[in-house]
Amino acid sequence: MSTAASRLRSSAGGVSRFVLMGVSGCGKSSVGSALAERLGATYVDGDDLHPEPNIRKMGAGLPLSDEDRWPWLLRVGQVLAQDGAMTFIGCSALKRAYRDRIRETTGKPVRFIHLAGAKDLILARMNARPGHFMPCSLLDSQFAALEPPTADEGAVIVNIDQPLDHIVTAVIAALEEGER
Repeated sequence: MSTAASRLRSSAGGVSRFVLMGVSGCGKSSVGSALAERLGATYVDGDDLHPEPNIRKMGAGLPLSDEDRWPWLLRVGQVLAQDGAMTFIGCSALKRAYRDRIRETTGKPVRFIHLAGAKDLILARMNARPGHFMPCSLLDSQFAALEPPTADEGAVIVNIDQPLDHIVTAVIAALEEGER
């Protein structure tokens, strides 16, 4: 385990399970991969855990319903529940109920990191990633569903209007300092 990961685990009260959350296009995969590399942790892309019907539905430009999301959120929680290395997983976790489901399924402490940003910035990023199954036309539905974490959830909120390395540094610093 890297020194930064050891410090992080110590300052986070032993928490070693983290969810990078936010609307599609906010940078969950990029930030998660960079955090895992810097900390010697594991990154899991929540998109890879979606059941095939969800991917087809989003690919067709249709937003997911709560019913569509429950099996996916269960899989996210199950992956986080596995013992092992410090784990970051990218999952939109747009609603409090979704985050609660992940916490319940995991059965262990989970810290959420909300990658927040302006819709126009996120839309520009989505337009720059060709071939992703999530079309830009669903961004409005993502923002409509978003319930930002409240203070009692102890989430870290990081603005994504900065370069990737700055975002990663800000996430690590906030987690080490226990900022909310």
